[in-house]
Amino acid sequence: MNMILPTASISATPNGTTRPQVRIVIVGHVDHGKSTLVGRLLHETGSLPDGKLEMLKAVSARRGMPFEWSFLLDALQTERDQGITIDTTQIRFRTRSRDVVLIDAPGHAEFLRNMITGASQADGAVLIIDALEGVRDQTRRHGYLLHLLGVKQVAVVVNKMDRVEFSADRFKEISDEISAHLIGLGVTPTAVIPISARDGDGVAERTPRIDWYKGATVVEALDALEPARPLAELPLRLPVQAIYKFDDRRIVAGRIESGSLKAGDEIVIMPTGKIARIKTVESWPVTPVNAPQGAGRSVGITLDRELFLERGDIIGHSGQSPRDTRRIRARIFWLHDKPLTKGEQILIRLGTKESRATVVAIEKAVDPGALSNEENTAIARNHVGEIDISLAQPVATDPYTDNPRTGRLVIEVNGRIAGGGLVLSVDAGRPAVPVDIVPVESALRPDERSARYHHNGAVVWLTGLPGSGKSTLARALERRLFGNGGSPILLDGDTLRAGLNGDLGFSPQDRAENIRRLAEVATHLARNGHIAIVAAVSPSTADRAAARRIADSAFREIYVATPAEVCETRDPKGHYAKARSGGLPSFTGITNDYQPPTGNELTIDTSIRSVSDATDEIERMLATTGILFDELTDLAANI
Repeated sequence: MNMILPTASISATPNGTTRPQVRIVIVGHVDHGKSTLVGRLLHETGSLPDGKLEMLKAVSARRGMPFEWSFLLDALQTERDQGITIDTTQIRFRTRSRDVVLIDAPGHAEFLRNMITGASQADGAVLIIDALEGVRDQTRRHGYLLHLLGVKQVAVVVNKMDRVEFSADRFKEISDEISAHLIGLGVTPTAVIPISARDGDGVAERTPRIDWYKGATVVEALDALEPARPLAELPLRLPVQAIYKFDDRRIVAGRIESGSLKAGDEIVIMPTGKIARIKTVESWPVTPVNAPQGAGRSVGITLDRELFLERGDIIGHSGQSPRDTRRIRARIFWLHDKPLTKGEQILIRLGTKESRATVVAIEKAVDPGALSNEENTAIARNHVGEIDISLAQPVATDPYTDNPRTGRLVIEVNGRIAGGGLVLSVDAGRPAVPVDIVPVESALRPDERSARYHHNGAVVWLTGLPGSGKSTLARALERRLFGNGGSPILLDGDTLRAGLNGDLGFSPQDRAENIRRLAEVATHLARNGHIAIVAAVSPSTADRAAARRIADSAFREIYVATPAEVCETRDPKGHYAKARSGGLPSFTGITNDYQPPTGNELTIDTSIRSVSDATDEIERMLATTGILFDELTDLAANI
C-alpha cells in the first residue's frame, strides 16, 4: 500500500472543489495495535478497494488462520514473516472533511530511524498505547521524538480496551500519565480516546461498551487536525540537483520543494547571492513550458545570463531567498554506536548539498525514554540533543519552522547515516537582496597584519553588571596593547548606543539586536587583524551565545564579576540611584535580570583586584589562548 505523497496540503475533488489534506504519523510500541487500527480506519472510512476485504478474508480461510485487520497493511513480506512493522508505509483515506495521508511508522526499537523518516513529514500524530501494558519507556521515547520533530498535534489512542474490560478507571490512569508527559514536552494532546481496534469500538463510533466516554472518536479526532500551510504558499525553494548542456542551452535541473516559478521571474542563487532571471522553463516532450510550475514538480530552467551554479545551491525569489550560513543550530536524534561529542568531525547533508562540519557545542543531550531530563555532554545512541555546527563551506537553508522542506538535515559519519533532525536557527548568515553583491576582501592578508601587530584578531567581550568596571578594564587593556605595538579598538556599549544603535530601546528584542550589531562590528574588526574590546552589560546568556557564534573562534569572554552591592556603591553614571527612584524601570542592576556566564574564558572581580593586576591577567589569557605572540607573548609571560 505504498503511495506517493501529494506535495500540497490541499487536494482536489472530482467536482473541482478542494479539501484540506493532513499528513498523520501513527506511532507506538511494538504490538500495541498500530497495523490493526490502520486496517480498521481503512474499512470504517470506506477507503478499501471493492472486494479487498473479502479477498483477504478468503485468503486467511484458505490458510487456516483467523482474519486480522492488520493484514490490510501487510504490504511487506518481512512484516508477515517477523510480525513487526519495519518500514514506513503511506496510506490515503478520506474523513468527512479531510483527505488523510496516514504514515504508519515502526514501533520496534531497532527501527527508530525509519520512524524519524515518517514523522518528519507529518502535520499531526496518533500515539497508540496498549490499555493492558500502559505507558512504556518506548511510548515516552516516541512522545519525545514527536516533540523533537516539531509535531504539535497529537491524538492519543488507548487501544485494546477489551483486554481491561473497558475499565474507565484504567483509561483515566493512562490518560493522566501520558497527558502529563506530553504537556511537559510542550505538546497538549488534542484527544485521548479509548478504543478496541479489533472490534471497532471508538474508531468511528462510540459503542455501548464505552458509553462512559464522551469525547471524539478516532475518525473525528483526525477530522479535527489542522493541515500545515500548503507548500505552494511558501517561498520558492528549488535545490539544484544537476546542470545539463543541450545544444546551446545550459539547463539547471531540480525539484521545486516549495513555492512556484515561471519564466521571467527574478531569482537569487544561494549561498552565493547571484541574481538572474528565468529565461525559459524546460520540460519533456514539449518545451518550453509557459504555465507556472509548483511544489513537487521536477523542472529544468535556463537563465538570462551565464552564471556558475553547482549541485546543492538553492534558488529562491528575490527578497524571499534562504539564508547563507556557516553556522547552524539543530535538534538531532543520534543513531551511531559512538556517542556524538563536542569537536566531532561530521558530514552534513541539507537537501542536495553536503558539507564537512564540526560540532562546536552540545546542549540538552538527553535520553528521550528516561523519566528524568538530566543533560549530558555527549549524545548517545538513540538519544537527542541540540548542537551548534560550524560548516566548512557556506550553505543555504531555512529554519524548520519557516520551511519544513529545507529545514531538515542528515548527519553522516564514515559514509553511514549517523543521525538527523531539524534546523532550529541559522546564525551569521546574510539575507539575500535583489542586487548583485560581491564582498570585497581587504588588500592586506591576515599574516601581514599579525606580523605588524604581533597578535591575531580577537573579540574580547567584557560582560558584567553596570559599575562592575568593564569600561575601566577595557580602556586599560586598550592602552596596554597599544603601548606594546598592537591594534586594539574599544567598542563601548553606551558609546555605540549613542550612534550606531541609537534607534534601539531596552526591550528583549532590542537588546538582542544591540548585541548582534556589536558582535558583527567586533567580528569584522577581528577578521581584519584588530583586537576589538567590547564593554557591554549584555545580561542575556542567549545574546552572548549568539555573539560567540558570530565571532566563532576569535571570541574571548571575560566575566567582570564584581558583586552587585559594590557596583551600586560606585554608581559612576548615577543609574542605580535613578533606577531606585523609578526613573529607569528596565535597569539591569536593580531588576536582577543579569544571567552570569558559565563557559567564559576568564572571571575577574574588580572589588578585590587592582586595574593593573586585572589587565595583566587578561593579557596572560590572550597569550595562552593564541591571540598574543612573539614580543607580546614574551612581555605577558614576564609580567
